[in-house]
Amino acid sequence: MSETRQRDEITRLAKSMFERGLTFGSSGNISVRVDDGWLMTPTGTTMGTLDPARLSKLDDKGVHISGDKPTKESFLHRVMYEQRPATGAVVHLHSTHSVAVSCLADIDPKNVLPPITAYYVMKIGILPLVPYFAPGDLDLAAAVREMASDHHAVLLANHGPVVAGKSLEDAVYATEELEETAKLFLLLKNMNSRYLNDAQIADLKTRFPPG
Repeated sequence: MSETRQRDEITRLAKSMFERGLTFGSSGNISVRVDDGWLMTPTGTTMGTLDPARLSKLDDKGVHISGDKPTKESFLHRVMYEQRPATGAVVHLHSTHSVAVSCLADIDPKNVLPPITAYYVMKIGILPLVPYFAPGDLDLAAAVREMASDHHAVLLANHGPVVAGKSLEDAVYATEELEETAKLFLLLKNMNSRYLNDAQIADLKTRFPPG
């Protein structure tokens, strides 16, 4: 895919997520790997009105070379690419239900959400919780790096999800599945619920390896 088309795809999918309430204001960011580096959404911009020509471009060493200044959370994206060489795109949102779950005191930090649906198991699998750090804190990069080699999706405490995918569509669809599962989890909380069992999970992982 040409860089021009990749720029258009970032803009199209970012606008779609914004219009459906998955991101708001100037929150959230997207990156895509290109032949000579990365494209990223700029800092302080809304995903609803991105200009493809003004997307930030970083070279293969992470140096900003063109476009507007990149998101201040670019380090979150870069550690995913470093630890997961097959990653083609990364999505980070402050989506409401995922953030709400990240604030709960009684969740399992090793695997935040239960296997409610087959598609969650297929697209996310296991979701660890990264401890809280202030936005832009470089210690957050180190915390994400520790988990990224084993997990293509993580949930930042009191912050939101970071999801890597082989393509931009893969990363977006997995992020959307995570948000929908977080919503279901909150709806079902304190109710007698039936989740997928170990045999069903193992079967899905064999058929559809996540990430």
